[in-house]
Amino acid sequence: MKRTYGALAAAAIALAATPAFAQIKIGSAGPMTGQYAAFGEQLRRGATMAVEEINAAGGVNGQKVELLVGDDACDPKQATAVANKMVSDKVAFVAGHFCSGSSIPASDIYKEAKILQISPASTNPKLTDDAFAKGNTTVFRTCGRDDVQGKTVGAFILKNNKGAKVAILHDKSPYGKGVADETKKAINAGGLKEAMYEAYNDTDKDFTALINKMKQAKIDIIVLGGYHTAAALMIKQAREQGLAAKMMGFDSLETAEFAQLGGAATDGVLMSFPPKAEDDPKNAALVKKFRDAKYNPEGYTLFSYAAIKAWAEAAKKAGSTDAAKIAAALRSGKYDTAVGVLEFDQKGDIKNPVYDIYLWKDGKSAPIKK
Repeated sequence: MKRTYGALAAAAIALAATPAFAQIKIGSAGPMTGQYAAFGEQLRRGATMAVEEINAAGGVNGQKVELLVGDDACDPKQATAVANKMVSDKVAFVAGHFCSGSSIPASDIYKEAKILQISPASTNPKLTDDAFAKGNTTVFRTCGRDDVQGKTVGAFILKNNKGAKVAILHDKSPYGKGVADETKKAINAGGLKEAMYEAYNDTDKDFTALINKMKQAKIDIIVLGGYHTAAALMIKQAREQGLAAKMMGFDSLETAEFAQLGGAATDGVLMSFPPKAEDDPKNAALVKKFRDAKYNPEGYTLFSYAAIKAWAEAAKKAGSTDAAKIAAALRSGKYDTAVGVLEFDQKGDIKNPVYDIYLWKDGKSAPIKK
């Protein structure tokens, strides 16, 4: 897929699930174009379904909801343009962004405009840590954090691959470097020192030099902090060039596009991801609604759906769409959502987040039995 650049694309806002008599505007923001568009689609689909259901049930505090969709292409500059457009369009709430590198700069803009933000997918600790340090109380997320994800992956490596030669790679992004560094800390604390620590560019297409370096170092495990596009190319080229090392990725591999891009080489790839909400029996009717609409609610689809449903419930509890009042309601309650019962701490993080380890095989990922 070709990435779209420019201020015009950055500020592109599309309408979805928009009743003619809408009275409350909210936003969903993420990479609707570019190489990570599969994740933008997850966020948009989840948000659209949530808004349709909210409006069908009478709206929020007697008002219908209008959804504006912003395309940031996972680019920080485009993310700030999208955030500013959301402000000018007077949205009350934004479910976004996807990439941590987009959510973090956008959060400052939303704070100034008194817009509540709930990211369904940004896992870098800085999103909520920095907001809390600045006194920004209106930033939340429905997903876990890299420090939890890194500990999960690190513990798995230490338990199952004692003495392995590990290469830790990252794409320099806040997300990619974040999960890589947290995993590095975890294995180092457990007495395992990585054999390699390298960075690559997310736009790289040829990983021959890096693969040769790993072959010379006799790497057993590749810990890849980055997105599915680079991961698919790297594992495919590694197999073609005779490197048999296992790949261990993170939540950004959770899209069918990973297997489509990497083919059979993705068999055996491991990754961390929260328990899959689409596999929870309680969500069977909801999942069927998505699939009847010809979409499989993979990855962060239901995290986006849950973010908007939690906002709507908190708005009803607060009797207002004011960001500060909704933030207080979110922190003081429990919200039974498609991704579980959510409780938020003072930073806006969910309490007791869980990550499982998954194995890719035949184009699908499934949890490894504990």
